Amino acid sequence: MEAEVEEKGDVVVVRVKGRLDAASSPQLEKKIFSIIDAGHFKLVLNLAGVEYLSSAGMRLMLAVSKKLKHLEGKVVACGLNDEVMEMIKMAGFHQVLELYPSEEESFSHV
Repeated sequence: MEAEVEEKGDVVVVRVKGRLDAASSPQLEKKIFSIIDAGHFKLVLNLAGVEYLSSAGMRLMLAVSKKLKHLEGKVVACGLNDEVMEMIKMAGFHQVLELYPSEEESFSHV
């Protein structure tokens, strides 16, 4: 799993590539929480490069969402492929997380 971070104004974009599972989620969690701890409370998770998302990856997104909500911030996700979207829908997370087709579209919602 790789994660590229880019600041665009007051929004931080995290572009994730590879598998987001029990082995890689702690690494991404550490990176995202360090971004939040640095005072960035508007995040876009671009998951276009994620080929597999396990329940550990979904729990990570939920934890980030809850933490940012508590800090009056927000996280949205975008670019999910059909397989990843199906996993999120099966788990019911599509009702909890804000999901958008593209990075550009997600900016107007964060």
